[in-house]
Amino acid sequence: MTITLDTKAFKEKVFDFSNGGDWKFVGENPAIIDFYADWCGPCKTVAPILEELSEEYKGKVDIYKVDTEAERELSAMFQIRSIPSMLFIPKDGQPQMAVGALPKQSIKSAMKDVFGIE
Repeated sequence: MTITLDTKAFKEKVFDFSNGGDWKFVGENPAIIDFYADWCGPCKTVAPILEELSEEYKGKVDIYKVDTEAERELSAMFQIRSIPSMLFIPKDGQPQMAVGALPKQSIKSAMKDVFGIE
């Protein structure tokens, strides 16, 4: 099941940016963050795919959603200009952004490349 993050939950589960400083992921598992909006057609296409992947990779990858309309601060922090945008966050290292409605196989390939998880 994907989990929708607000700013407070983002700070607890992903990265506490309030103190400034370099990126430091605080999650237990690698994560994907889907930046979306309710009115976005391609976002609606991606949503069920992410739900399927959250079940397939349960315990290995955490999948979150951020509503760009409700969470403008988070959207601005990641310079979201186009939705859907997905942030792939490895356990160690820098996150990588992918823009557009990716098909399931492309998301799985990205998880393999970025996370080393098949």
